[in-house]
Amino acid sequence: MKKYLLILFLVSFKVAFAQQAPFFKSYDWEQNPSYNVTNKDESLIALKEKVVTEFYFEGESLVEYFLEHKVLWLNSDDAIEDYNKVYLPFSSESELQINKARVINPKGDIIDLDASKILTAQDEETGRTYKYFAFEGITKGSFIEYIYVAKKNPSYMGKRLDLQSSYHKNKVEFDLFSPANLVFKFKNFNDLPAVVEDTTTVKKYHYKLHVKNLQKLEDETLSAYDAQRGFIVYKLDKNTANNANNIVSYNKVSQNLYSFYYPDYNENTKKLIYKFIENLKLPENADEETKARKIDFVIKTAIFSSDVNGEDLQNLDEVLTKKVANETGVLKLYIALLRTLNIKHELVLTSDRNNLKFDKEFEANNFLTDFLIYFPKTKKYLSPNSEGTRYGFPDPFKTDTYGLFIKEVTVGDFKSAIGKIKYIQPVKAAENFDTMLVDIKFNEEDLTENIIHFERSFNGYYAMNIQPYTNLIVGDKREELIDGIFESVSKNIEISSRKIVNEDPELFGVKPIKFIADFTSEDFVEKAGRKYLFKLGQLIGGQMQLYQEKERVLPLENEFQRSYFRTLNIEIPAGYKITNLEDINIDNVYSEKGKELFSFKSYYTLKDNILTITADEHYRKNIVKVALYEEYRKVINSAADFNKIVLLLEKE
Repeated sequence: MKKYLLILFLVSFKVAFAQQAPFFKSYDWEQNPSYNVTNKDESLIALKEKVVTEFYFEGESLVEYFLEHKVLWLNSDDAIEDYNKVYLPFSSESELQINKARVINPKGDIIDLDASKILTAQDEETGRTYKYFAFEGITKGSFIEYIYVAKKNPSYMGKRLDLQSSYHKNKVEFDLFSPANLVFKFKNFNDLPAVVEDTTTVKKYHYKLHVKNLQKLEDETLSAYDAQRGFIVYKLDKNTANNANNIVSYNKVSQNLYSFYYPDYNENTKKLIYKFIENLKLPENADEETKARKIDFVIKTAIFSSDVNGEDLQNLDEVLTKKVANETGVLKLYIALLRTLNIKHELVLTSDRNNLKFDKEFEANNFLTDFLIYFPKTKKYLSPNSEGTRYGFPDPFKTDTYGLFIKEVTVGDFKSAIGKIKYIQPVKAAENFDTMLVDIKFNEEDLTENIIHFERSFNGYYAMNIQPYTNLIVGDKREELIDGIFESVSKNIEISSRKIVNEDPELFGVKPIKFIADFTSEDFVEKAGRKYLFKLGQLIGGQMQLYQEKERVLPLENEFQRSYFRTLNIEIPAGYKITNLEDINIDNVYSEKGKELFSFKSYYTLKDNILTITADEHYRKNIVKVALYEEYRKVINSAADFNKIVLLLEKE
């Protein structure tokens, strides 16, 4: 859970029995290893990967010992380069109890790393100190082996451990030990076996997951790789010493967050809030959406956001006065303004679906990484801590997934909150569009030159990186921005006029930003004898093409739903005709229950000498199952096919 989620449910730990020594005290690697591999074609194989985490009482304090032991066979230059340094989880809040490493070369010689090869360095930007093994003497076919044990503050409110990787693993072992009064729960994801309790262990709990021959999972284009590989999540569930049950509970999270973010404000704080609202200069009789959009715009443009974890930066009075805040302070400001303006909203916690799918059944804090604010009246969201987003268009990877919705409830004079898991609907394709309107003429004196009027509009996520900041771009940089839009079609253009419509940053999400240019170019026509070849498809710009040499394994994951609308009006030169008009027609559609999910349709009409071509494209589903991948690929490749269309002009 990110640092701004500060409220934790505290558990009192107490034991009155003797403990065995921690597991790591009796664990070691083989003194005379004899490692070998059978599949020599792989570039990297893990012979063994073992993780042991043990929760252990030292006095009345609970600590965690984390052990990692790996034996890796490196059989390529890339693998050797990737593993000539191995970083250790060292910080000011942890202590390394054990750290040792060695190389076993193909001849079987063992090269132990001495203390001089276990290095300490410092990140110049963050000042953070870290340790790493610096391996030497690795050749193709060598094994590297290392063990470390870190003592640290315990993490038990929800912890993820990745077990599957992009390389094959002969043996994977996970073990968790806990005192006899601390009961843990586990959930396995993406076809991993379940964690089981080892009942032969006495005087403490022992949970384990041991897997042989864990197959590699390779990344694929547009896949949510981290979310799809095999991993487990665990959490502390019970403390039998004090009869605490359901220790990690979203109900408790909801109550704690409500208490923290929805306090009663004192008179001084109220005055500061009212002054901030006055400076918003809201229109008279503004509706909730107008108010919410203005709040979001002002906070993201007038409040300096810092990643420093300081009390002043999350103190609401300080934030309102100094206009500087960390993520916690920013969220407090949003909530204070929304509450004061009586704008109904709900606090939402979720996770980035590209990395971790929010699980609606297993309540664990590692799924609660990112805040959204939901507005029930408009059914829209905003991302308070994502500066590059705006109201109605939250961070897209935090949508199309489940989340914890925290809603204020009032009973008489008593106010509290309830938490409910609901689906976060994505922004629809109709709101995220890229529109082209192109008028093309041929120079009557030289048909290899085109005179083009081009209008291109962006809305939603397509405008997000442009419209909120266009007013800040001036002079030559402004021209470069406009020219870059049209040079994506061709670098060989001569622009005679250019302008931007709806560049006011406050129009984001209200009106699309539009770029307009007039230019000439000789890049779209080639003469071939008595014919002219007009590169129609080039006018929509380069298009993505999906290739699939192997059978698709992972679902496809898009960032957001989207639409493309393209209209091209071509004035055919007098005395000429186009002989291959049927090449324009493309119709690839995938529908479910009568609704088009993916589609590319291009077609034409011809009236007198005006040829009007429409090429529209829609993707109304973000997450594409493997079974539908070919349908999706067929549609997206249709745009690439259109991009290759060349029309033939011949004399009548």
